[in-house]
Order: sequence, then C-alpha cells, then structure tokens
Amino acid sequence: MTIEAPHQPLTDDQVERIRADFPILQQQVNGQPLAYLDSGATAERPRQVLDAERRFLEHDNAAVHRGAHTLAALSTDAYEDARATVAEFIGATSPSEVVWTANATDALNLVAHGIANASRGRGGADAERFRIGAGDEILVTEAEHHANLVPWQELAIATGATLRWVPVDDRGCWSAADAVARITERTRVVAFAHVSNVTGMIAPVAEVVAAAHARGALVVLDACQSAPHRPLDVRDLDVDFAAFSGHKMLGPNGIGVFWGRRDLLDALPPFRTGGSMITTVTMEHTEFMPAPERFEAGTQPVSQAVALAEAVRYLQAIGMDRVRDHEEHLAQRMLDGLAAVPGIHVVGPEAGVPRSGLVAFDVDGVHAHDVAQYLDAQGIAVRSGHHCAQPLHRRLGLTATSRASTYVYTTEDDVDRFVRAVGEIRGYFGAEGVGA
Repeated sequence: MTIEAPHQPLTDDQVERIRADFPILQQQVNGQPLAYLDSGATAERPRQVLDAERRFLEHDNAAVHRGAHTLAALSTDAYEDARATVAEFIGATSPSEVVWTANATDALNLVAHGIANASRGRGGADAERFRIGAGDEILVTEAEHHANLVPWQELAIATGATLRWVPVDDRGCWSAADAVARITERTRVVAFAHVSNVTGMIAPVAEVVAAAHARGALVVLDACQSAPHRPLDVRDLDVDFAAFSGHKMLGPNGIGVFWGRRDLLDALPPFRTGGSMITTVTMEHTEFMPAPERFEAGTQPVSQAVALAEAVRYLQAIGMDRVRDHEEHLAQRMLDGLAAVPGIHVVGPEAGVPRSGLVAFDVDGVHAHDVAQYLDAQGIAVRSGHHCAQPLHRRLGLTATSRASTYVYTTEDDVDRFVRAVGEIRGYFGAEGVGA
C-alpha cells in the first residue's frame, strides 16, 4: 500500500483501497457489513502482513543466532532486519535499542523486574543507578492500564519504595501541573501512558520528562496507544524506556517492543534468563550478553518480528501523520454525533482539547455490555468493560464503559452507522427516562 500525496488527508477512495487489503473486513456480521471499531484492543491485519509471515515460514524458517546453515542465516537476517525496521520507525539511535518481548505487558514487566533485580544487588556497579528502596517513590497516574500499574505496585512491594499517583479529574484526565508537583527528589521512576486507552488523552510528555530528569528520575512510556496511531520519536520525546505491542498496529500477536537507551539497557539486569542471552555459563556463574540479546532468553518470536516489520512498512507507506489525522477526524465526527444523542456521557478531554481516535462513553440506564451486544447485532464491533483500567473507572463512578476506536481502515460510514445505532439503544432497552 502506497499513498500518493503523503501530506494530504486520506480520501474516501484511499480508505477503500486500504480496506481492500484486510480480508476480515470483507465479511458480514449478523447479516450486516462489519464496522470494526475495536482497534484499540487489537487491530486487524492486512494481507501484506499475513503474507509476509506465511512467506517467511514457508521459505526461511529456522532458529536464529544458532546455526551455520543457510536457513539459519536467512532467518537471522530477517529477524535483525525487522529489528532495524522497527528501530527506524520509532527514531531509535540504533537497532540494538530495540528488544523483542511477548507483548507490551511483558516489556513493562521487564523493566520493573529488572529494577527490582538491581535493587537486590544484581548487575554489579553498573546497575546501581537503578537501585531503589524505602524512602524512594515511583510515580504513575490514576489513568493507567493495569499493565503499567501492577508491575510498579509489585516493584514497590519488592523494594519498600512508595507508589504514588497523579489523580484524574471528573473527565478522567490528569494535568502536567499535577504530575510535576508530585515529582520530588525522592522520585526514582515516572511511568505513564502516552495516550490513554480509555479517555484518548494525549499526555504532556515534554513537561513530565523535563521535571523527572531534573530530579534524576527515569521515565517509562506506555506507547501502546500511540505507536500504532501517530508519529513516535523516542529520542525527541526524551524518555528513557518505551513499550508497545505488535497486535495493536496491524501486526501479529505474541510480539511486543521494548525500547531503552543503550547505556541503560546494558546496565539493567535481565528479567528472564536461559539460553540465547549469555556469553559464559559455569555451574557457579553466568555472564550475560549486552542488549538486546540479554533480554531475549529462549526461542525468539522470529516470524512475528518479520510480520511486525511488514506492518511498520505498511503504516509508513500511508504516513503516520495521515494515520493520526484520519483517526482524529473520525473521532471528532463520532463526538459530534454522540453529542446530539440524549443520555450519552463521553469520558475524556473536553471539547477543543486534542485527543486520539477513540471514544469511551456511558449510556444512561444501560450497561456497557448490553450496549456492545446491541451494536454487535448491527454488525458494529466495540469494546465494553473497564478496559483494564479499574482505578480510572472507579474514580469516575463507573463499573464499565463502551469504547469505539478508529484506525486506518475505518470509514465515515462506519462512524455514522455507530452513532445511529447508539441513538437507538436507550429506546430499545426502555431506558429513555433514566438519567439526564
């Protein structure tokens, strides 16, 4: 897929050309054309990505970094070429800053448990920079996905450090001022999502990074909802670590990306140990390889890396600026439509504040799961539940919300069908007299 005039918005014809690359979108669900508005949970895959993985498995598959035969060499080249492709996509200084993980959750656990190991004395003098303990603080936000909250809770328990958080307001958003006010000389780690998976809020990265680095704290960025949907340059953002998943950006399950500054990666003790990540092993002692191999114990996700690199190339051919603009245009169309429907309460930034291409909402008198089932009957796929963000929903006084999320293959017609169907829900469930 190559889109001409890369600095112009996607036209309807171009979106239809993109949609034609996705076999799953050509079907009907419950007798209706599929409107897939759940890309925030997992994205669909274009034929190019499916073919790239299949082609690798049919022609080049072998264990990487292990053999001297032809297939081993071809497989290793494909694996490392994929690393270089992803490194370039996110603005990494070198491919060695990109570590393959099972998913973003695995990547976030990698850094949290690596810091825990350093705090127990593992890693020697180089790892002392990561040591934390009683009196130190870890800062997150109340809006975090559980994957960027629970590992830090565990780190606090393991080290005696204190977990603190930036509160959200009544819309589920937090401010740079509140975050900066909570970064002190005791703060050792600041971890937050670049884009919220519930509210669509775009984090004030620059302000938080500046305050954290001024006090010597590390910054860990959850980029799961940004890497697939908007330009991401880790060097420009000046964060220390970042994580995202393949399956949210047109790629396969079973692979995630952990990026870190090279000097930090080489000093961080590994989380998993075993084969592939060692230099010397005796019965008493093991020495580990430098990054990225030191974090890639065991059999690597080779075909998944190849497929993820193809997904990156697909997105690059469209242009990440255009991906962002297309999704944000559709989200605004969604917001405008929902604003005219009585009894619908959207969470997230107020009107006029930039947000990503997802919209989470509550329907007066109707549970989020019933909302999703009604929409599914119309062939419209959305997410319902707490979206792995229970503290955020609890703060908003909600047990669950429904979430519609857009991507490069989403059309205006998908959005308009969604808005019309939402407008029917309260009447269908007899809830028109409930709430405001």
